[in-house]
Amino acid sequence: MYVGILTGPFADAPLENVAAFASEYGFGGLEVVTGPGSRHLDTSSYTAARADEVRALMEKRNLMISGLAAYTDLTHPDPARREMNVRTVHTAIQIAHDLGVEVVCTLAGLPPQGKDRMKTIEEDCKAVFPPLLDFAAEKNVKLALENWTATNIQNLAHWQKMFETLPHDNFGLNFDPSHLYWQGIDVIAAVDEFGKRIFHSHGKDTEINEKTLRRVGNQGSGWWRYVIPGLGRVPWGEYISALRRNGYSGVISIEHEDGAMEREEGFLVGKKYLEQYFVPSLA
Repeated sequence: MYVGILTGPFADAPLENVAAFASEYGFGGLEVVTGPGSRHLDTSSYTAARADEVRALMEKRNLMISGLAAYTDLTHPDPARREMNVRTVHTAIQIAHDLGVEVVCTLAGLPPQGKDRMKTIEEDCKAVFPPLLDFAAEKNVKLALENWTATNIQNLAHWQKMFETLPHDNFGLNFDPSHLYWQGIDVIAAVDEFGKRIFHSHGKDTEINEKTLRRVGNQGSGWWRYVIPGLGRVPWGEYISALRRNGYSGVISIEHEDGAMEREEGFLVGKKYLEQYFVPSLA
């Protein structure tokens, strides 16, 4: 297991700069943002030559690519927007294949107005995902859904419904414990229940302000926020142990959404904290 970086906060910098930072400070790999106009991997202008450049860069910096990040709304209610988003993920799958990357991380889509998540899974997800999953299988790629609470897999009942509806072996999770924690969902039980579906993991924590929570209640706002791993309430030792127990040995990819910390500082603080749970020679 190793600590990596989701490259999103470096959107204003070329991938070469991100790789130089990650290599200098001993990160194991990058989760590379991929999409139209991305400075890291642009799906709208992708060529095989770009794959060769990226492969050479990773070799030079002694880094892995843990996954490609193609976070887009695949159940968008506008058919044209939905088709555009599907093309983005389709291209990301091809890029992953060309680079020898096993995982493309994406989203389960957002529920369209007037439709609940279960119905969206039954109708929209069932229509959108099979062609992508079949193409990914042909390319030896897995699709991993980040369990962002705004999407169609808000809670574990939605997860179960998604994988009952789409039981493909290459369909799983980019497991982010921070989204579960503030909802009061048992993170460790979720790992144990869905362990075989965990293909990637985000490293993001949740801070709880108890004083505000007691004032506004859990239906209010401002009582929780996302922070760097180790600065919140997620039980990282237990979480990493549960991942190992369920056969996961991949990345903990830090997703830096902590507004109280500078970009590089946050990644370094998170790395230092998480690596206390790893034996360096085996990381």
